[in-house]
Amino acid sequence: MTVTIDQQNGPILPGRLGNPNATFETDPRADPRMVAALKPLGYAGVPPVVPVTAQSPLKDILAFLLIMEKGTQEMLEEIFKGLPPLPVEHSVEETTGVDGNTIKLYISRPTGVTGKLPCIYHIHGGGMVVQTARDADYVRWRDELAATGMVVVGVEFRNGGGELGDHPFPAGLNDCMSGLEWTYQNKGALQADRIVVNGESGGGNLSLAVNIRAKKEGKLDMIDGTFAMCPYISGAYGDRPPVLESLWECEDYFFNTGMLAAMVKVYDPEGNNSRNPEAWPYWAKPEDVAGLPPTVISCSELDPLRTEGLGFYQTLKAANVVGFSRIVTGICHAGDVILRKAMPDVYHGTTRAIHSFAKSL
Repeated sequence: MTVTIDQQNGPILPGRLGNPNATFETDPRADPRMVAALKPLGYAGVPPVVPVTAQSPLKDILAFLLIMEKGTQEMLEEIFKGLPPLPVEHSVEETTGVDGNTIKLYISRPTGVTGKLPCIYHIHGGGMVVQTARDADYVRWRDELAATGMVVVGVEFRNGGGELGDHPFPAGLNDCMSGLEWTYQNKGALQADRIVVNGESGGGNLSLAVNIRAKKEGKLDMIDGTFAMCPYISGAYGDRPPVLESLWECEDYFFNTGMLAAMVKVYDPEGNNSRNPEAWPYWAKPEDVAGLPPTVISCSELDPLRTEGLGFYQTLKAANVVGFSRIVTGICHAGDVILRKAMPDVYHGTTRAIHSFAKSL
């Protein structure tokens, strides 16, 4: 936690810990480019009030998520509209999941590049309950990663809600594992020499969860490394335990933790998995992660989820897992994924970091 010292009044706690009315517009840590980009969308100040909570009937939350998902997709289309095409080729494959369902895999690879390349297995965000691999931000993300000289496989998994719902835990995790197995079995056809799992937010959750599941099933050889971004991994958004201080410090920064608590209910309706590390990796113990492949935990500074990501990194350290953590300063949750136009240097800083990590393995 960053503490500013006022020479007359002493320490000033950051964000809403020091000022309960703080927003991106008033937080001195916020990158002005981010604020300018979010303001027309209504997210530079307090976000819109959400009509559901964790106490709402499940059917009402699911109905709201359908509306929210559509609005998010339209907003992302606008944000990413007009970007120049990249020298990337596309193909689509299908595999059958362990539950008998069909899983689509969207593949991007750099045009005209031959020989073995690192493979990024990408899992999209959306809290495991909304969004799709076809959304504008994720199509562009896969293409940008591919343009750095990698083959990228994006998995379309079942969500807890939204267009691809309603399939609560462990459906999405099962699909991500099945897609990963297809990717591993087809490394030769993909011309891939290693596989790095990558995802942000809910995709960060599932990126870490597939590692924990793979360890349990004796399949860690499928994963050479993991780069999890702003991971949504505690599920503790209703009670906000003090140890997760960024849930308080950055409340209402881009989203409200009450909304996150409602999404948790969709992912695990009965609440039977609130401490299951396959559902909420934050609660993993060192013995659950010992032996995992090299792992990077990347966090956004002005993100309610920052502390849980760094907490998971401490668990990795306690288990002697190789890797490192990083904090991208001045940005909101997933700002280095969605603010491609407003902050290209930050966006490309992260794509380059993923490429460098993959090449180092």
